[in-house]
Amino acid sequence: VQLQASGGGLVQPGGSLRLSCSVSGRTVSISSVGWFRRAPGKDREFVAAIRRSGSTHYAEAVKGRFTISRDNAKNTVYVQLNSLKPEDTAVYYCAVGRGTLIVSSLWNGEEYEDWGQGTQVTVSS
Repeated sequence: VQLQASGGGLVQPGGSLRLSCSVSGRTVSISSVGWFRRAPGKDREFVAAIRRSGSTHYAEAVKGRFTISRDNAKNTVYVQLNSLKPEDTAVYYCAVGRGTLIVSSLWNGEEYEDWGQGTQVTVSS
């Protein structure tokens, strides 16, 4: 199983980025796929997830600004980051869950078994 995260970069506050997570060895359409981030000196935190059903779920800190989606034909999951803030600066990771995750477990990184290498997002003027 391989997950390749890409799309990070340096952006000014208020700007946008789209992160991609290309997956091989797992099928995103029948999996729960999540995005997490780790800022310098902080613990890893949940950002967003999309379940097998297509339902989407977000951390309160990003709700209304980030949008997760998937392209089943490309076996890729995206997260669109809008209205970025300096506090969004972090390494962003995508991960595939252990089977179909229930909603209450989406935030828990321990419920994900395959992880990508991360992509750096820096929001700064």
